[in-house]
Amino acid sequence: MRKKFCKKHSAPSLQKMVACLLASAFLLAGISATAGQKEKKKKKDEQADTSKTNVLLTDEQQIDYMLSVMLGAWQVNDVEKLHSTYADDVSMVSGSWAPPVIGWTNYLAIYQQQRAQMQRVRLDRSNTYIKVNGNTGWACYQWDFSAEVGGQPVNYQGQTTIVAEKRNDHWVIVHNHTSMPPGAQQPAAPANPPAPQPTPAKPNGL
Repeated sequence: MRKKFCKKHSAPSLQKMVACLLASAFLLAGISATAGQKEKKKKKDEQADTSKTNVLLTDEQQIDYMLSVMLGAWQVNDVEKLHSTYADDVSMVSGSWAPPVIGWTNYLAIYQQQRAQMQRVRLDRSNTYIKVNGNTGWACYQWDFSAEVGGQPVNYQGQTTIVAEKRNDHWVIVHNHTSMPPGAQQPAAPANPPAPQPTPAKPNGL
């Protein structure tokens, strides 16, 4: 027969009980330590993969990728991923005549209010120019935005200039300036015009 870790007796002595409990405690501590080491190793591996990706890409390519992540997150309403591309102290200037928006929290409230009115959102970026100087970079690009607001298709075109900083080996947007030329909105004419709808807010932070 196999020997059990702690044998049972009809009347175990106090010393044997204490020894058994201590052995069990050490066993559990060992399991916990092993699990903790595995978790730490997993996190280190994930960080190593991210660092490896950053090493393989130039700073310009990292900023270009970050812009793709930002616009993709804006399009699919992924707030967590969107936040990963913006600094908490970001400043934003919109294409409308409005005061600058300071800070991620203030921008998030505006974004969620705008995004809740939109369906079938599509964003395309073109003519991107990126420049890097040390831990600071800037980029300008044009974009084409289309969506349905209140059941009515709308389309905006504009251009954006962003300033980015490299913080903890990660590029984030610290300033976003969006502008749209006059007459940028081009709503498609529906066959049966709906009842008048409030003019949708122009997209901010693209």
